[in-house]
Amino acid sequence: MKILSLFNNKGGVGKSTLCFHLGCALGDLGKKVLLIDLDPQCNLTISGMFEEKLHDIWREEDDYIDDFEAALKNSGAQLIQAPRSIHFLLKPIEDGLNSFEEYPPVIKLFQNVDMIPGRLSLHQYESKLAERWSGLYQSDNLSIRTVTNIRKICEDYGELYGYDYILIDTSPSLGILNKVIISTVDGFIIPAFPDMFSLYGIRNIGSSLKQWQREFETIYKLISVDKRSRFPEKFVQFMGYTIYNAKKQSKNLNEYDLARAHYAYVKEMPEAIKEFIDPNNCASIDNIMEPIGGSSVMHSHNTFPSVAQALKCPMWLVPDTYRHYKDTNPELLDDLIAEEPNPGHYKRYIETQEKYQTFAKEFILRAEAL
Repeated sequence: MKILSLFNNKGGVGKSTLCFHLGCALGDLGKKVLLIDLDPQCNLTISGMFEEKLHDIWREEDDYIDDFEAALKNSGAQLIQAPRSIHFLLKPIEDGLNSFEEYPPVIKLFQNVDMIPGRLSLHQYESKLAERWSGLYQSDNLSIRTVTNIRKICEDYGELYGYDYILIDTSPSLGILNKVIISTVDGFIIPAFPDMFSLYGIRNIGSSLKQWQREFETIYKLISVDKRSRFPEKFVQFMGYTIYNAKKQSKNLNEYDLARAHYAYVKEMPEAIKEFIDPNNCASIDNIMEPIGGSSVMHSHNTFPSVAQALKCPMWLVPDTYRHYKDTNPELLDDLIAEEPNPGHYKRYIETQEKYQTFAKEFILRAEAL
């Protein structure tokens, strides 16, 4: 099993959309996938589940997030019989308690694709990480448990369900929560928009990786072999990047069929990676300087992702999902989407599946190189 993340210091690049569709494409290819939303904005969560169901999960958890131990004494452990948010799973360690002896079930999205939803209150866990960070240098057990808890949860669910991949969505931040996530997963990719901001994002990520690795290597020298085993054997590896939501140029002016301005930035990406991401932080992948999957998911799908998010499905299932709700629950459909997707676009919706599977197949090859 590989624990992998999508990460970019720049927001608005379609990271959560790509994470959701990558997970679904991997599932279509027969891989078992768990999606975990560790972005407090919860965009990945909203891609896969209705807001009312999410609200019910959060409402049931509220007392536990306020005071886990007191809530557990008052109501018992029955809450773990239903799916819970990632913050709920992190909460016992956040409060200095023992971790779960058994875990809540996951949310089943599609065949082979499950999810643990996010929660807006994740900033509380981030604050606790900051508070306990210095304790790592004293080999403090609670500090180590707090920092490695995300990875432990991934490993435990991997054993329970036999996942091939766990994909973690992150916020566009270089704060301590992402520092811990990225430093304790096996690998990550950078979804990038072809603009100046993504180039600077690569620069910031490369500088941060070097600093984070130095810190963790110092910590590893100070803790016992047993405590070291809670961290990954190897520091996180960069698996590559993909250009996402770029503007297509119909005149075929270049190998990616991109508008001239976007293509100019794409050509700068490899140089930015060479300059700012240390080779020691890169996986041994021959074509790591080329976009993952080439141009397979490079071009913008315009409103397709928004329609898919409203219907809680990947883009290629929009036609079937719309017809299903139209036949079974038209009132719900009226609440979800303003108007019927253009039937003339149904073929284009369905064609996105092949494109994302092309992307997913190369993603698998790069994951195997870790």
